[in-house]
Formats: sequence, structure tokens, C-alpha cells
Amino acid sequence: MRPGKNGPVLQAGGSRDAGAAPMQGVIAPGETDEPASLIAPPDEELAIDPRVRSLAQQIASRLSVRKPRRDASATRGLGRLETVPYRGASDEIDLDATLGVLTERPLPVDEDILVRERLRTKRSVVLLVDVSGSSKGERIATAAATVGALSAELSHDSLAVVAFWSDAAVLLELGAPVRPMELLDQILRIPARGLTNVAFPLEVAAEQLRRVPAREARVILLSDCVHNAGPDPRAYAARLPRIDVLLDATGEKDLDLGRELASAGRGTCHVIRGHRDVAPALSRVFGWA
Repeated sequence: MRPGKNGPVLQAGGSRDAGAAPMQGVIAPGETDEPASLIAPPDEELAIDPRVRSLAQQIASRLSVRKPRRDASATRGLGRLETVPYRGASDEIDLDATLGVLTERPLPVDEDILVRERLRTKRSVVLLVDVSGSSKGERIATAAATVGALSAELSHDSLAVVAFWSDAAVLLELGAPVRPMELLDQILRIPARGLTNVAFPLEVAAEQLRRVPAREARVILLSDCVHNAGPDPRAYAARLPRIDVLLDATGEKDLDLGRELASAGRGTCHVIRGHRDVAPALSRVFGWA
């Protein structure tokens, strides 16, 4: 990390040697010595096409219905039904489990009474959105759908959003309040850029999740995975707790690299052919269905 004129700059790693060989399975030349920087989010005064903005907001709002939680942890809420010690929050006694405790403790205390409660975990998710030169048209709609669905699902969790091209910008820091329409506006303000460095945003995501327990942390990568700038991203994916790939197939794409990134990051790869595919894919990623 070093200071920069637009805020903190995280300099990407990777080889500085010229003439690096292309990666196998990548459409465009894969590994290059081009550096990447973490720059400031776009200026709020930059103009947004009102028609594009209206469509993006409509798509995001349709998906902003929070899904029930099914993960278990120590925080009460929506989620899987579990047997836990009584702490005044439930009146549904697990009779069989409680009788098992009482046979060993004839003078029970309150916590020897076992009850059924729904438990949830506070997850930390970093969404990486590809805004490179190939990202336009239907891809903007897909980005809107992803932001809308995740911001709804993670309304009680922690979400970070990083836009990337050959560089990257953190639009939402992990744990900051999530305002879906503001996030969409920030994405729409970013001009389409030419090259795509997939490795660098994975490095940025790792930094965002550095203090988060691995079981609560994951990365969602929305990209065509046509990596043509920076070092091989597969090594960066392997360092993350988990990465799931939403492979945008509305234009040029590299399905092989998308699958390899998901495999290296202990996650899954889902092909997205339009914004309507986003919700079903995220349902599989998070186990909503």
C-alpha cells in the first residue's frame, strides 16, 4: 500500500519481466507486466445516462427481496433450526434433549433447558464487478441485478463492492452501510475501460477480508474472465477463503478460466447469459433454493 493522488494505492504484484507467455486457456494474452492501482471511486458529478440508470434501478429493485437464512451460528435470527441452551429468547423446548440433560443434573439451571431456535451467521462478502471495455449493454443490467440481489440478501451482513478493469476502485468498504441505488450510480459513472486485470481485484478482496474468519468470508466475481492484463489470477484465487464466479457470457468470455478460478478458490462457476440468470445463480451459491 502506498499513497496516491486519488487516495490509497495498492500496487499489484506479479512479474515485471517483459514478454511473459500467455496463459493456457485464455482468449486474449493472459499474463502481462502492466501494474495496477487502487484508485478513488468516480466523481459524483459525472453524468449518467438516465435511460440506463432507470433500467438498472428497475432490475435491482425487483431482486431486492431478502431470502431466508439457512446458515447456523451464534446470532439469533432467520436460519436453520438448532437446539441451543435457553437464554430467554425461545419458548419451544426440545424435550428429548432437555430430558437427556436432566437425567445427569437433578437440580438444573436455566441453561440446562434446551430450546429450538433459528440461528444465523454474519457473513462477509466481497463483490467484484468487471467494468472493463467489454462490459456494456446487457452486462450493465447483469451488474444491476447482482448488486440488487446481494444488497438485499446481505442487509444484515457485511458487503464490499469493488469495480475493476486494468485497475480497481473500492465502491463500498466491507461493513459500511449498503445503499443499492448509490452503488449502481457509482458503477454507471465508471467509463468503460479497455483491459481486464482479474488478479488485482482478487488481491483487493483478500485485503478486505483479511480480518474475517474464513468460514464467514467469500468473494463473488462477476466477469467474463477475459484476463488480458496483470499476473496469472489463479494463484490469487487460491489464497481466498472461497470464490464463486458468475461468468458473464453475453459477449466474449473465457469459461475455462472462470471454472479454474472457482476450482482454485473452492467455489462454483455459474454461466450468466443475461440479468435474469443472476437470481437463480446466487440461489445456488448461497443455498437459498
